[in-house]
Amino acid sequence: MNEIFQYSWHWSFSGFMLALVMFLLLMLGKSFGLSSTLRTVCAAGGAGAKISFFDYDWKAQKWNLLFVLGAVIGGFIASNFMMGSEPISISSETISHLQAMGVDYQKSAEKGTAIVPVDLFSFEVLFSFKGFMLFVVGGFLVGFGARYAGGCTSGHAISGLSNFQIPSLISVIGFFIGGILMTHFILPFIFSF
Repeated sequence: MNEIFQYSWHWSFSGFMLALVMFLLLMLGKSFGLSSTLRTVCAAGGAGAKISFFDYDWKAQKWNLLFVLGAVIGGFIASNFMMGSEPISISSETISHLQAMGVDYQKSAEKGTAIVPVDLFSFEVLFSFKGFMLFVVGGFLVGFGARYAGGCTSGHAISGLSNFQIPSLISVIGFFIGGILMTHFILPFIFSF
């Protein structure tokens, strides 16, 4: 039984499951997305007494908190009990692209981290210019952008597009343009330091 969970499944299964979840959420009058979870947590903690943005009926969104909790628990179970002995395979083109920007992926694979390069994801990097730009500034921009756009990438691309919302279509187009600019121009500039 455990072998079923240790290998990649066909992409169509994920697509079917996403469609099923979206259908169920639409039937229940809910929308998928995680960017509002922090707002819900702050409202539940009483932040609405001081800041009007958090003053709303957070109990109507408590299902979303269970969804996030399930995602965290599922991630823990998958990474601790369902990982195969084979390292996660990363595209050779991705590795070459990272190495061309000065990120040593092979070093990280030797340390047992086969999905993210240690050259990017470590406390030493966090306190460098590159780490500050990637994690602090980038994290702020992602968080601010998700709230400003009225949702995150998954919320707009999955939930918004399935509801035929024009603002979600515009947001998704913007996400792709931003991703292309980041990959080809901004990241190489940051990695040059």
